[in-house]
Amino acid sequence: MGGWTGKLLRVDMTAGTAVPEDIPQEWMEEYVGGRGLADRYLYEEMDPTVDPLSPENVLIFATGPLTGTCAPCGSRYMVITKGALTNCITTSNSGGFWGPELKFAGYDLVMITGASPTPKYLFVYDDRVELRDAAHLWGKTVGETEDGLREELGIPGLRTCCIGPAGENLVKFACIMNDKHRAAGRSGVGTVMGSKGLKAIAVRGTGGVEVSDGDAFMKALWDMRGEMIVNPTYEAFGMFGTASTIDLTQAFGGLPTRNFQQGQFEHAENLNGNTIRDTRLTTNKACFACTIACGRVCELGEHSDKFLVNTHPKNWKQAGEGPEYEAAWALGADTGVGDLDAVLKANWLCNDLGMDPISMGSTLASAMELYQEGRVTDEHVEMPLEFGSAEALVRMTEATAYREGFGDDLAEGAKLMGEKWDNPDVFMGVKGQEFPAYDPRGFVGMGVAYATCNRGACHLRAWTPGFETSESTPHTTDGKSEWVVHEQHRSTVHDSTGLCLFTGFAGGTLETFVPLVAAATGVDYTLDDLVTIGERTWNLERLWNLKAGLTMADDNLPKRLLSEPHTEGPSAGVTVDLDAMLPVYYRERGWDEAGVPTEEKLVELGLASM
Repeated sequence: MGGWTGKLLRVDMTAGTAVPEDIPQEWMEEYVGGRGLADRYLYEEMDPTVDPLSPENVLIFATGPLTGTCAPCGSRYMVITKGALTNCITTSNSGGFWGPELKFAGYDLVMITGASPTPKYLFVYDDRVELRDAAHLWGKTVGETEDGLREELGIPGLRTCCIGPAGENLVKFACIMNDKHRAAGRSGVGTVMGSKGLKAIAVRGTGGVEVSDGDAFMKALWDMRGEMIVNPTYEAFGMFGTASTIDLTQAFGGLPTRNFQQGQFEHAENLNGNTIRDTRLTTNKACFACTIACGRVCELGEHSDKFLVNTHPKNWKQAGEGPEYEAAWALGADTGVGDLDAVLKANWLCNDLGMDPISMGSTLASAMELYQEGRVTDEHVEMPLEFGSAEALVRMTEATAYREGFGDDLAEGAKLMGEKWDNPDVFMGVKGQEFPAYDPRGFVGMGVAYATCNRGACHLRAWTPGFETSESTPHTTDGKSEWVVHEQHRSTVHDSTGLCLFTGFAGGTLETFVPLVAAATGVDYTLDDLVTIGERTWNLERLWNLKAGLTMADDNLPKRLLSEPHTEGPSAGVTVDLDAMLPVYYRERGWDEAGVPTEEKLVELGLASM
């Protein structure tokens, strides 16, 4: 057996115990690892109807068989749980160096159950595992926590994942941060970690990752790398970062602006990859085994005297990582803020306080629309929440993490906030999760991709703009449902391998790394095998959500996208015809008209007894 360690570390926060156990071999082979394997454990281990912040929720950290290998971008780990923001299954992904370190310590998965009455951190040094007091770390930022644990433990090469104040304060979209700037960012996985009283997991591993066939593995690795280095996206991500995508979405009228009221932003050029590179970038940054280095390390430089007037002392920070495309959009165009320095500052605050910048910016944009309508007034907020206010962006980001003033409303996410202020239609999202940076009126396929995603609105399960601008047309429904199903299968199994999804965008497609997975594990996987595993995993997540109480009514979109077209720009006059796409999607999946997997489909995928 290679690739896998075959070990799970089961941590009971209530009992204060941590015990390793073997992972069933057939589960590893049937789900590959990472997301799929953790989904199977979540399905077996917990009642999907429990409150996500109760001790009965289960929190799983999962690596794949390629995590920690020298495969291109073999850095990823997943966090799987019932989302605090969404109340459905969530599968959040992060890179950096923490996931490989967990593999080096000998574990494929860490499962957290129960809840501690006092703050703890988990210390893992190979087979030495301890739950330790974390009272002295509670209240610390992400950077302070990681630096504090490095100093306290004094172990070279130590890697840490942790929550910041947002997770402690149960902000519904809190992240789990690792290596200070990498995030398992969406759906409130950090909120669940905070509810369990777990501040951090500090890991040091001195082992390695064995592969079953080293010669075949290295051949497949170099073949994959050869495909990647000649791909135009590979070069663009390294040179401009993911913020280069702003130019694409802006050009097609799909850059959501002012809470999706427009599809183009007049200050988009202030936030794109070229501007970041030319005016704020100090260096690129790469995760473990990464050959792309899309990370941006930026500084304010001569602009460092801006936004230093807020209440918490963390705002002196003049340099940090980001923004990525999603953060540049959410904290920028969606709130109408074209000041790059404010976007940088808010992004760094999200990192250090442990919050998802997508949900942060989107929720603030919803609040700005409530303020625009007069539902939220100056009596309710400490400063005007006007679209375009750089000061409000920075201050409200901070206030949200600490639940100060109106920040307490923002901390609940856009859906609950909109309901509280009597206008649920300001929530731009699906299944409780705010949309990422693609307006489906600019790229219609994103409408069915958002509506059907198991973890709520997400662009990483089926990213349609590339397909819609190269092989199709962005404003028609033809072929979109079929393509989304196809892509959801492939992205799902990709998440299970431990490779970064960006390898797929940059030429390292599923076809290129099937031989890597086979050589690593010793299982003679084919492309069809992996696609089927992706489909099996997707259907298992659907079954989990159905047990949690979700129905086809949750596969929907805000009425703004369905009936309110843009009035100008390339997407003017376009709305999303979900009624045309959703039935096709269900049929393509082998589900019934209510979106429930048929018995025939479950038998085909080996899920009939689930």
